[in-house]
Amino acid sequence: MFASLAGKALVPVGLAVTGFMVVCCLILYSVIREDLHRGEIIHATNLADTILKSTRYAMHKSDRETLATVISSVGEQKGVDHVRIFNKKGVVTFSAKPDELNRQVDKNAEGCIVCHTYSTPVSNLGTMQQARTFKTSAGLNVIAITAPIYNAPDCSSAACHFHAPEQKVLGTLDIGLSRAEHDKSLAMLRIQMIVFTLMSLILTVGGVTALLRRNVFLPVERLRKYVESSADKDEIPEPPIHLPHDLGVIAAAFHKIKKGASTNNSNGNQTGDTPDR
Repeated sequence: MFASLAGKALVPVGLAVTGFMVVCCLILYSVIREDLHRGEIIHATNLADTILKSTRYAMHKSDRETLATVISSVGEQKGVDHVRIFNKKGVVTFSAKPDELNRQVDKNAEGCIVCHTYSTPVSNLGTMQQARTFKTSAGLNVIAITAPIYNAPDCSSAACHFHAPEQKVLGTLDIGLSRAEHDKSLAMLRIQMIVFTLMSLILTVGGVTALLRRNVFLPVERLRKYVESSADKDEIPEPPIHLPHDLGVIAAAFHKIKKGASTNNSNGNQTGDTPDR
C-alpha cells in the first residue's frame, strides 16, 4: 500500500489532517477550559460580594445572631463547600461549620499566603488573585474566594464599633464552592470534542479520498492500462478520452511516439525486403 501512488498520497494527507485536527481541538479545549474557569471565579466572586452586602447591616448593628444565620443559610446551599468569616488576627468568628469557630487560620495556607507574603499584608487584590483551587481531605475539588472586608467611614464611626479609620481591613470572608459540576462539564466537553474530532477526520479523509480517487487515481489507472495494453501491440489504440489535461497530454504524447516508432519499423521492414539488383 505504501509503495503505491494511493498510499503515498493518502497516508501523508491523513497524517497531516489528523495532526491539524488534534492540535486545533487541544487549543480550543484549552481556551474553553480557561473561559469556564474564569466564569467560575467571577460567579464565586459575585456570590462573595452578595454575602458581604447582605451581612453589612448586621455587622453595623453588631447583630451576631443574624450574621451567623446568614452564614449558616449560605453554607447549606447546594455546591457550597464552606463559608466563614475570620477577623484581622486570622481567627474564625463565623462559619457554616460549627467545628471551625474560634480556630486560628494558618497565614501560610494557600489562600492566605498571597496577602501575607511580606511583613505588611496586601490590602487590595484583583479578582483572579482572590481565587484558589484545591482538593479537600475527601477528594472534592473546590474553588475558593478570599474577599477582604474593608473598613468604611460608616464602620469606623459607628457607635458599636471601635475600628480606627486608618485600619483598612477588618476581616476576611472565605467561601468555597464545589467544582463537581465544572468537572462534569469539562468531562462532557472532552467526550464531545473527541467525537467531533473523529467524525471530522472520517468525513475529511473520506472526502479527500473520494476526490483523489475520482480525479487522480482512476484517470492514472486508465492511463496505466492504456500504456500497458499498447506496449506490445503493433496496432496503436486511440488514447482514453476524458482524461485530466496533464494525463491527456501524456497519453497523446505516448500515442504519437508509439505511432512514430511503429511507422519507422514498417519502413525499415519494407526496405529490408527489397531484392538487390
